Amino acid sequence: MAFLAFPIQRMHLIQVDSVQRWMEDLKLMTDCECMCVLQSKPISTEDAESESSLSSQHTACDNLQLLLKRAWIISTELTRIVQKLEKNRWQRVHSMTVRINCHVRSMISEYNTFTRNPGDEMQQYEKVLVDKCSELTTVTERCVQIEDEQILKSMKICINDALTTVAHYFGQLIELALTHEIKNLIREIDSSDNLYSAESSTNNLFSLTQEGAHLCHIIAKEGGIIALFKLCRQDCLRSLYPQVLRTLASICCVEEGIQQLEKVDGILCLADILTDSTHSQATHAEAAAVIAQITSPHLSITEHLSSFLENMEEIVTALLKLCQEATSGEVFLLASAALANITFFDTMACEMLLQLNAVNILLTACGDKQKVDTPYSRDQIVTILANMSVLDQCASDIIEGNGVQVLMEMLFEKSSSGNSPEVAACERVQQKAAVTLARLSRDHEVAHAAIKLSCIPRLIELCRSPTERNNSDSVLVACLAALRRLAVISPDGLQESDFQQLVKPRLVDSFLLCTNMEESFV
Repeated sequence: MAFLAFPIQRMHLIQVDSVQRWMEDLKLMTDCECMCVLQSKPISTEDAESESSLSSQHTACDNLQLLLKRAWIISTELTRIVQKLEKNRWQRVHSMTVRINCHVRSMISEYNTFTRNPGDEMQQYEKVLVDKCSELTTVTERCVQIEDEQILKSMKICINDALTTVAHYFGQLIELALTHEIKNLIREIDSSDNLYSAESSTNNLFSLTQEGAHLCHIIAKEGGIIALFKLCRQDCLRSLYPQVLRTLASICCVEEGIQQLEKVDGILCLADILTDSTHSQATHAEAAAVIAQITSPHLSITEHLSSFLENMEEIVTALLKLCQEATSGEVFLLASAALANITFFDTMACEMLLQLNAVNILLTACGDKQKVDTPYSRDQIVTILANMSVLDQCASDIIEGNGVQVLMEMLFEKSSSGNSPEVAACERVQQKAAVTLARLSRDHEVAHAAIKLSCIPRLIELCRSPTERNNSDSVLVACLAALRRLAVISPDGLQESDFQQLVKPRLVDSFLLCTNMEESFV
């Protein structure tokens, strides 16, 4: 059963060590032992004043973190109640609904202690939620006293309905509270009149973007993009630009963020930052990260970025310059990732890159371990080369820059750590290197260079050995296509068995043969 209107399970706060998680939750869990009568009630005037002082020290970000922790506990308890209900453990179901009741009251009491002007709508939802929790507790208490299985069976339906109702109002209340606190935080950014307050508010907003896409959606909807671009247009806050841009990139993981960026001429602002040589490389790198985010091929919204086309030449030129001048692998990765996405975004970008001598710049970077030190960077380079290889003029640049040798080396890409993301990046490098070779081999000079570098034996090895390609079907298809292209130029370079199995049949038949065969080179 889905209980919340937002994905609590994706929140960053639960991605920590389980013991640490338990220690953080312990205080919140044991609060319920107080029940609800004396919860947050000051015993004396001094206590009331102390609590008032504490309230004033809480920021919108603190309130949200506390709220998210409580929400996580309650959503977990609701899920556990459903599990116990399915097993007909009525006593446990009742005790857990009592605990839910206490948690909800504690959350509301705590939140109202710290928040500012929550509004009538939120108070109405608080009242309804408390009432529904009480009703749920009453129903489960009755079940403990009933022994007739038929009656309990009908009661189970009532409890499920009550749980669904509680979950609905709980989700609505959390949504309102999150929106309220995010509005307060954005208001803080808007009203910042000095570097310290702007930095503090921006850092708080950035930490919230790491809690998941749902919070990014609310931030974008409530004007977070607008507030951040206001900061990016103030010269007195230049030292803050990297953090502001990093926050913008995080918010733009959702389509609402990109839509808001387009509305406030954010792309023009990013182009200005990228082309301004007085900015630091760190600022340029974070601007490149925003470009990479909003041009991601995985987002459908990119097709509506009309202002991007207007500024594309300036942006592409600036990003390529950043690749050339990058002083670290991270800067190069961000700049090349942005360029790679742009080559998917519009084919005209490939022609621009060709005129800007991008092939030579990228191939030279491959030999610089300070810039290109991971499969992730090589993945971006080979993506750009693969997209550029559709242009006939690209072949001569590849030959001139010893690009066939680089592509051949990429066919041997292996993960050094063995972790899943790096292995996946290596697969992409192998696949795109094979695709690039297949496309470029329509040029006989490139094809002969590949054959001379023993490209055919390596492609055969990748086709026949699943471990060499990490059992990747996409690598297999790309290698079969490249092998067939080279076999036309040099049929003598293949043994008869390789020709009969990997070249002569239909591609799909060769694919099925290779996916089913044991490792063998016979």
